[in-house]
Amino acid sequence: MKSKLEIIAGVDEAGRGPLAGPVVAAAVILPDNHSIEGLADSKKLSPKKREKLFEEIQAVSDVGVGIISHKKIDKINILQGTYQAMRQALDSLVVKPEKALIDGFALPNYSVKSEGIVDGDNKVEAISAASIIAKVTRDRIMRNVAPIFPNFRFEKHKGYGTKLHMEVLNEFKATPIHRKSFKPVKMNLPTKEWLKDFKK
Repeated sequence: MKSKLEIIAGVDEAGRGPLAGPVVAAAVILPDNHSIEGLADSKKLSPKKREKLFEEIQAVSDVGVGIISHKKIDKINILQGTYQAMRQALDSLVVKPEKALIDGFALPNYSVKSEGIVDGDNKVEAISAASIIAKVTRDRIMRNVAPIFPNFRFEKHKGYGTKLHMEVLNEFKATPIHRKSFKPVKMNLPTKEWLKDFKK
């Protein structure tokens, strides 16, 4: 898949599905002779293992990250937001890759040729690395905003539509970091009456 002279970046995202927070993409060019062990789809790794691998990947690789906010997602939709985050990630690499391997589907309208690989975060080390960088970066963002909205426990579910999140969303209504274009959020936007009743 990779020739000696071809510079390849693996690309993946984290946060397409959540009801709140940004979508984050990462692009990683791994060195051929790296000694990182345990690269895999970030969802299959423990938080502790992901954090350890995050530091190891950053230490030896060319890493780019792209972050698209919940507000931008509401304006352009989550698919376009994901594409934009991926382009940002690739653009922020120090070295311009000759090819990008994307988890899932190819990246349209980008200057570098790309190839989509289904289940790529399990099959290609560079995509696994990108998966880990994107996931850890987004999780840290959600943990950092969690104290601002303590009722929502964002540090626990990271904005995904878990049972806990849905219950809290129904009770306390959407926060400023929720994606208003997502149906469960749209159904739980605070009205003027609600804000008045609860003195918000």
